[in-house]
Amino acid sequence: MDYGQLKVLSVDELWLLHEEITSELSRKIEAEKAKLEERLQKIKMATTKRGGREGHRRPYPKVLPKYRNPKNPKETWSGRGKQPRWLTAQLGAGKKLNQFLISRP
Repeated sequence: MDYGQLKVLSVDELWLLHEEITSELSRKIEAEKAKLEERLQKIKMATTKRGGREGHRRPYPKVLPKYRNPKNPKETWSGRGKQPRWLTAQLGAGKKLNQFLISRP
């Protein structure tokens, strides 16, 4: 389109052109949105077929505690993650980690 022609149009003609452009843009945006939503549904279906579950982590087995606080037997640690304060304090006092092992039959 020759944009120089816009200068000769009246306000009413320009407004009508504006409405036509807005309508056409809305139609095209809705069509593109529908395509994207269809693609998203296909991706979700493919993920579900592979065994993936949306927003869920895979289940991990319960980890038994390996270490116990001798001063408070309710406090235990599995050996994973950050060491608890009670264990850090005991190790800082010169004790060895294997002194806190829970004996298993």
